[in-house]
Amino acid sequence: MELFDIVFYAFAALTIASASVMVFSRNVIYSAVGLLFTFFGVAGIYVLLAADFLAVVQVLIYVGGILVLLLFGVMLSQRVTSVELRTGTLQFLPALLVVGGVLVILLRMVYKTPWNTLEPGEFSPTSESIGTLLMTDFLIPFEIASVLLLAALIGAAFIARKERA
Repeated sequence: MELFDIVFYAFAALTIASASVMVFSRNVIYSAVGLLFTFFGVAGIYVLLAADFLAVVQVLIYVGGILVLLLFGVMLSQRVTSVELRTGTLQFLPALLVVGGVLVILLRMVYKTPWNTLEPGEFSPTSESIGTLLMTDFLIPFEIASVLLLAALIGAAFIARKERA
């Protein structure tokens, strides 16, 4: 077994273990910490897959933005230490059937797809090609999306300000 395989299995084990902690924990803080390590594990797998842009976006957006926002929201709430999460098993059988169906579909897709494989020296940074495409072929849609997001941000600020006054 090569070092690459060992590192991959370590990141996969980290991701699965921390996702299990996140799902099965009854404490909100433990669930958030489990989510943090799940995000880092997925980012590590992206790095191993030579998807550098996705790894950086995973860390910046999910860990840096969403998870920090979630933690601040949880910690600034009152009486958060006494919150116990309850898990009901009312719909266990339908959920098990849906999960089994999705698992069968995913396994069939994995085994029937002709995967393209690259040699270790064939990897190239994905951020370079994404940047080139965004500034050449997809410049107009990129600019339209940025103007649309800017208009939505201005509209949200206007609505928030109007309700206060």
